[in-house]
Parts: sequence; structure tokens; C-alpha cells
Amino acid sequence: MIQLYNTLTNKKEEFVPRVPGVVNMYVCGPTVYNYIHIGNARSSIAFDTVRRYFEFRGYHVNYVSNFTDVDDKIIRVGHEQNISPRAVADKYIEAFYEDTDALNIERATLNPRVMDIMDDIIAFVEALVAKGYAYESQGDVYYRARKFKNYGQLSGQSVDQLEEGASERISTVEALKKEDPLDFALWKAAKPGEISWDSPWSKGRPGWHIECSVMATKYLGATLDIHAGGQDLEFPHHENEIAQSEAKTGQRFANYWLHNGFVTIGDDDEKMSKSLGNFVTVHELIKSVSPQILRFFMATTQYRRPIRYSQANLDEASANLKKITNAYQNAGYRLRFAEPKKALESNMAAYLQAKKAAFIQAMDDDLNVQNGITVVYEIAKEVNVYSASTAPAAATLIALRTLLQELLQIFGIKLTDGETEHQNDDQQIEDLIAQRDVARAQRDFARSDALRDELKERGIILEDTPQGTRWKRNE
Repeated sequence: MIQLYNTLTNKKEEFVPRVPGVVNMYVCGPTVYNYIHIGNARSSIAFDTVRRYFEFRGYHVNYVSNFTDVDDKIIRVGHEQNISPRAVADKYIEAFYEDTDALNIERATLNPRVMDIMDDIIAFVEALVAKGYAYESQGDVYYRARKFKNYGQLSGQSVDQLEEGASERISTVEALKKEDPLDFALWKAAKPGEISWDSPWSKGRPGWHIECSVMATKYLGATLDIHAGGQDLEFPHHENEIAQSEAKTGQRFANYWLHNGFVTIGDDDEKMSKSLGNFVTVHELIKSVSPQILRFFMATTQYRRPIRYSQANLDEASANLKKITNAYQNAGYRLRFAEPKKALESNMAAYLQAKKAAFIQAMDDDLNVQNGITVVYEIAKEVNVYSASTAPAAATLIALRTLLQELLQIFGIKLTDGETEHQNDDQQIEDLIAQRDVARAQRDFARSDALRDELKERGIILEDTPQGTRWKRNE
């Protein structure tokens, strides 16, 4: 039984999908005007891990995540680079895919773009105007937030608190257009030189909040199973999505709201963001840090918890991933000498079953990945112990490796026995190692050392074990 912490109710709840065996999940995607930083990547990794776990548990996941390709920042970058807003968006959508593919984030079932659904957005706003939830003012259209009776429920704020905050945020010009400081824009009349679309109210473009309401309901229906995004989106973005969507459809917008914690940086744990200028882009970071290490670092922290970005924490993640990888490769090496006809031992079969059950128990508890990865470390330790035994069974080694691979893929990690691009010269290396083994057996240590040095120059690290010489590349 999977339990999820629902931000709307502030408690863990049993996950019950609207359609048995199917999860309809919407995740707020990036505004595509720059490369994503690791704070953005944290959300993509967190909910990719959630998706992968649902798939591991047998669900079919319809995963929709949007691209915001109409925005003030995109317009500004277009002016700076003398290209159209669509060209800006195209450039950074391509970069997004490049970075997220490197992090082994599964592509969404669908990545809708705002520019492609403008007619749907206008129709949605028209419906809200017709119901009295929205009104036109000088070419803009605003939503009457106070008319929606549950406004503020997601963020846990009263209307009075929200009104006080709204009064501080809006400009005098905007205040004169609004009936109430709480009201928010659904449609904005275009300024000179801005990209715009024809509408019943003005040539303009949509407000940010309406875009996700339209895309989510267009592709996943009036009621979603899960709506997810960063904690910073709880208010006003997600609060406004609920108000708009439920006013139009008359149905509950999402049954479960999931929000991931921030990535922080520095001793004062400052939130990483582009506006603060303290961000590290994935595009640059993966030039010096393995994408698998960055993925492991982020995926092994429970999605609701903050992550402190530091070199020390990256190094720790690298060391922990290396232990698992070494265990997997140790077992692969021992397969060469294992007993091919020996059956999987009953005690090991029971062990594997118990560990898989322990992993599921941990992850069913609101994706408690810290406890889940602890189970993986325990399996890796057992893999090393069994690999060092005198006469291991090939069936058991395969079963141990298979379980490691199966569980690690939920974290987005691919375990391999080595880099495939080096396969062409593997035989040469094996021949040199065989010559060294002969030299050692003949106590020709000068020859043995010379061969070791030659292999070292090729980037090969040797490990002499009771089962023979094992080698790996120094990557």
C-alpha cells in the first residue's frame, strides 16, 4: 500500500488512483529561457523517481510536464539575442532534453507547450468569464480569487493574510485595474513589441497560472491523480491552478499534491535560484561531474526534504555509488568462474525475497528513499560476501545482480560491467594480464612489474584476488 504526503491535507494518505492500475500525473515544468540549474533538476529527478517507483509497482503512468514558452523572461532574452520567443524556447527545450537525458530522466508521456494550445487557453478564460469568476479590465482579464470559497487551502493561508501580501506586491497601475488586490491575471494585453495573440479582450498573452490548468485538464482530464512541483509553487501558482480549474469544471482538480524540497547552497542553506544568482547549471556541472553521480546524489534524498549542494556531499554520493558498482562488477567477474549447474540456494532465495520486501516497505512510505537505499547497501554488502565464497553458484550471482539492477533503476542508475566503447582492446588487455600471471608464477618479478606499468599507462588498474587478477579502467 503506497502512502503519499498530500500537501492539501498535510498528512500521509493511501494512494488510490481514479482508474485502477493507472496514474495520471502532472508536473510543472521549466520556463525555457536558460539552461536548467540543479534546483530545477531536483524537481525533475524527484518526480522521475516517484514515477519509476509507481512503474516498478506495476502501474501505468501518464506523465505530463509542460514547457512554459511564453513569459517575460523569454521575451527579454529574445530581444537581447535578436531572435523570436519561439526560437529562444526551442533552443532551451533542446538543452533541457540534453541535460535530462544525461541524468537518465525518463521523457514525459507528453511535454505540451503554451504556444500550441492558445485556442484552448482562450476558451478556458471565456468559460471563467461566463461563470462570473473572471472579468475584463482594460484589455486584461482577472480571476476573482475571493469568489472561490477554498482559496488559500493548499498553502494554509487565510484570505486576510493573502490580501495583505497581495497589496504589497502589486503596482499602482495594476491595482487600478483590479477589483480586489487578491485577483490575479488570466490574460494580459500585450505591450508594444511583445508576442501576442488575438482574443475577445485584446491582443495579448496568457497569465502563467492559467497555462498549467489548461494543459493539465486538456491532457489528463478534469481530476488528476497527482499534481507535483517545487515547494515554491504552492503559492500562488498551485493555489491559483486549483481556483481556476475547479471553478471551470466543478470537480476536484487533483487528489494528491506533492511538493519537492529546495536545493540549498552555502553554510546558511540559502535556496538556489536564478533570481539570487547562486545557481549551478546542469549543463556546466556534468562537464566535470558524472551525471550518474549527480543523479544518485539527488535521487537518494526523500523528495520532500531539502538537499544541501556541496562538493563534500557530491563526493560522498560518488563513494557510495562506487561501492554498489564495485559489488555489481565483482559479482560479474566471479560469474566467469562460478558453478554453472549449481541451483540458487534456498537461503539466498529467501534473503532476496526478504530484501525486496523491505525495500518496498520503505518506499511505500511516501518514497522513503533513505531507508530504501539502505536496503540496497545491505544487498551490495551481501553480494561482495557471496562473490568471495569458494564455489558460488552462477544462478545466485545472477539473482543478486538482477535485484541490485532492478532496485537501482528506480533511482535512475544504470549498473554496467564497464564501458562498451573499450571492448575492441579488451582482448589485448587480457593477453597482457595473462603474460603477467605467467611471469608471476615463474617469479619473474621484473617482467611482472613491467607489464603492470604498461597496463597502468593504458589506464588499467589491477587487483590481485584469490580468484585471479581482476582489472578495471581508471575513468
